[in-house]
Amino acid sequence: MTPGWLTQTVLLAEVVATSAAVGATRSRTAKAAALAALLRAAEPEEIEPATAWLAGEPRQGRLGAGWRTLASVDVAPADAASLQVIDVEARLDALAATAGPGSTARRTKQLTALFGAATQDEQRFLRRLLTGELRQGALEGVMLEAVAAAADVPAATVRRAFMLSGRLPETARTALVGGAAALDAVVATVGRPVRPMLASPAESLESALAELGAEVSVEFKLDGARVQVHRDGDVVRVWTRTLNEVTERVPELVELVRGLPCRSVVLDGETLALHDDGRPRPFQETASRFGADVHELLLRPFFFDCLHLDGDDLIDEPLHVRLAALDRAADEHRMPGALRPSSDEAAAVLERALDAGHEGVMVKALDAPYAAGRRGRAWQKVKPVHTLDLVVIGAEWGYGRRTGSLSNIHLGARDPDGGEPIMVGKTFKGMTDALLAWQTETFPHYIHDDRGHEVLLRPELVVEIELDGVQRSPRYPGGVALRFARVQRYRPDKTPAEADTIDAVRALLRG
Repeated sequence: MTPGWLTQTVLLAEVVATSAAVGATRSRTAKAAALAALLRAAEPEEIEPATAWLAGEPRQGRLGAGWRTLASVDVAPADAASLQVIDVEARLDALAATAGPGSTARRTKQLTALFGAATQDEQRFLRRLLTGELRQGALEGVMLEAVAAAADVPAATVRRAFMLSGRLPETARTALVGGAAALDAVVATVGRPVRPMLASPAESLESALAELGAEVSVEFKLDGARVQVHRDGDVVRVWTRTLNEVTERVPELVELVRGLPCRSVVLDGETLALHDDGRPRPFQETASRFGADVHELLLRPFFFDCLHLDGDDLIDEPLHVRLAALDRAADEHRMPGALRPSSDEAAAVLERALDAGHEGVMVKALDAPYAAGRRGRAWQKVKPVHTLDLVVIGAEWGYGRRTGSLSNIHLGARDPDGGEPIMVGKTFKGMTDALLAWQTETFPHYIHDDRGHEVLLRPELVVEIELDGVQRSPRYPGGVALRFARVQRYRPDKTPAEADTIDAVRALLRG
């Protein structure tokens, strides 16, 4: 860091230039180098906002400044760059705090002042940042590499601290200010969510069992919403898979966990709404509970992991130890399944899950620790059909009975090196009239290029696609195309950073 008496603040223009450099190359190494150079130049108080902006999202989250508000801001750009990162962050703090009667007018005034002090390139950057168009969640991996390089610490140490804290800007500051020792001091804490461990798709139940061996758990895979629940005494808090807190929207889960026979606990699981006969309701009905204040449908939890119990942190313990703790804390609410099943017993678990209306099963290695935020082979999901979570990057206006509707969506797989989603196909199959109406109403809010017969969308919507497989194809930049792709549902619980990668799509190539 620069000595205090020689402090040189980072300008917004430098962040803008770095963002442009990152977007202009497909080289992961070049991206990380550009990011690291900026982070090395930043003072401690500049690290968090700069990191957040380069990852595509303000630290303040939603600022109440949508397209309509920003469209009303029309001010000539400044001739020269003068805005400092600290100054812009203070203005965004003030914007986030603006609420109540007359807040729209006050926000417009604040934004006009900010944009009036910004150059043309800075105005463009700020518009994209504030409307979510700059959001580059898939860049997290590259950013973590950049933080490690800038702080001269092992990348694995940075990744672990990030997974346990769940906050990229905070991790960057910890690394650059405190180094490896400060990163090592980051531990799992009750009341602070960790990034969820993720599963990889398996070709079949047989292949998963062959790869992981006999020491496995085979449990139901539900069509529900992922939740992480923390309890400390009488205080219970609930987060979604994207670490959005939803405590106030799920009072039945709060009361249930508050009544468990323990003092403190961190549970990972799924929750869903059920019909009277115990079969699952459609995912959209479960998901609606996280965006509405009306509690018409009760949610039932099914927990499959325990990361902390009564003062003991279990995140680094093998799964069989965590499951024993889960039995002690929430045995009645545990995910159905079997430990160390034979091949026939595992097949029976899969059959029971499908008969009950669920998606399939999860096969998990009993000796594996909880790899927060990672998608590895220790957890494998087995489903009777192939599905991929892809990003909607465009749509075409329909014809025939679809005239007047945005149909035939363009599908992109995530670039693991942080670039734009890579197109792998199009489809209009599986779309109901209700879904077509929803797309036609929703897509215009995400348009960044209107070409008349088709619109290109900001890569923010994730859709689950069922397919028969993939094939090699020179038509698309990734060299592969989906076969018989059908829309299953949209996934509002997932971000583009959680979409399947182009590597996952290519892995479905036969041979």
